[in-house]
Amino acid sequence: MVVRFEIKQPRVKEELEEVLSSMEGFQIQNSGNSSPCDLLILEIGEDPPKEFQFTHNIQDSGVAKEIFLTSSHLDPDLLLQALRAGAKEFFPQPIKREEVKEALLRFKERRERVKFDGEKKKKGKIIDVIGSKGGVGNTTIAVNLATSLIESTGTPLVALIDMNLLFGEIPILLNIESAFNWGEVAKNISRLDSTYLMSILSKHSSGVYVLPSPTGLDGVNVASPEIIESLLNLMRNVFDYIVIDGGQALDDISLKILEMADTVLLVAILSLPCLTNVRRLLWIFQKLGYPKQEAIKIMINRHHKKNSVISSEEAEESINQKIFWFVPNDYPTTMSAINQGKTLSSVAPGAEVSKNLKELASHLLEKGEKGKGKVRFWSEVFK
Repeated sequence: MVVRFEIKQPRVKEELEEVLSSMEGFQIQNSGNSSPCDLLILEIGEDPPKEFQFTHNIQDSGVAKEIFLTSSHLDPDLLLQALRAGAKEFFPQPIKREEVKEALLRFKERRERVKFDGEKKKKGKIIDVIGSKGGVGNTTIAVNLATSLIESTGTPLVALIDMNLLFGEIPILLNIESAFNWGEVAKNISRLDSTYLMSILSKHSSGVYVLPSPTGLDGVNVASPEIIESLLNLMRNVFDYIVIDGGQALDDISLKILEMADTVLLVAILSLPCLTNVRRLLWIFQKLGYPKQEAIKIMINRHHKKNSVISSEEAEESINQKIFWFVPNDYPTTMSAINQGKTLSSVAPGAEVSKNLKELASHLLEKGEKGKGKVRFWSEVFK
């Protein structure tokens, strides 16, 4: 059984390590190791709310199968919070070695009952949402797709990353404040492991984990394709889906994301400039050799099914590719959600645009692949 410590007090950590070393079947994991562990023993210190939120994040991610907590503070409210956070055991300080030993034996018995035979890593899917032009709404689609994936049956673990340098709007659209961004990851790449990752993500009320972009120059020039690749590979082992708001840039970092993406949603509107850009981007992708043709999905946003000057057939002929999805135009509902910092489904769950994006999420979920006929469903509706 692999055990990792997140203990601030050196003496407490030393005592726990001595107990663990005296028992068979346990292995102490180095703090810098990014692999998942069977048991995480975490100390609650001076900021219990933040540390309990971190505990929730670790539980959700599956980085640790179980969590034990310890603290020098002992009051009924702290114990209640420990239970709510999902901790299996709580050790008051100073540590009583016999109590720790008995707790570890109970843990070992639980793991043996479920016949745990090794950690199986996830292979999360990367969905890169990029715009063919500024202002086409790819951020709105990325945000509401991510939350719709959570709301769909199966409740997958979903992360949302903002790759719009300096001008990222995801925190505004979700009305959240985050102390960290992916620039922090770039500056602290040597610390990158599952525990560190979950400690810097902000969890939205929908259940989506958010990693914003830098709001200043700090961290922007530190990032590299290699760092982003390391980040996404780690996130694939933790999350089922990683939705990326890729913006419109085609720099080294965005090209690396395109190379790694399982699905690329290329967002446009039915206008000549947008369709021209779509055609250019498809040509660039072909020359690059990635993303694969089957991974590229053309999405038309703000579609007027009756008042569009350019028809869907004319658009498809222009770009020489079938349009994957049409999102109906609903400016009042969309702007209301944006200005309130809320998702479409929370502002207007019955609106056509909300149901449309939920249908898109259901299709992109792995189990939705059985319904291949749904690919052209919205195309037929909006012809």
